[in-house]
Amino acid sequence: MRDRVALNIQELRRARGLSQEELAHRADVSRGHMGKVENAKFAASLDLLERIAKALNVDPEELFAKR
Repeated sequence: MRDRVALNIQELRRARGLSQEELAHRADVSRGHMGKVENAKFAASLDLLERIAKALNVDPEELFAKR
């Protein structure tokens, strides 16, 4: 599940033309922390996933979708 969320965040971020740093800023988290989430090195909290989804302008369930 962690890998799926990480890949979905990366895909959605890239589709929107955002850098990892810009997404981190919009989600109010450090770029390093965002990198760990995107590389499945860190399990993000539901609160953080909600902020990331908002920053990406998607429903949070999109972060868990099979692609």
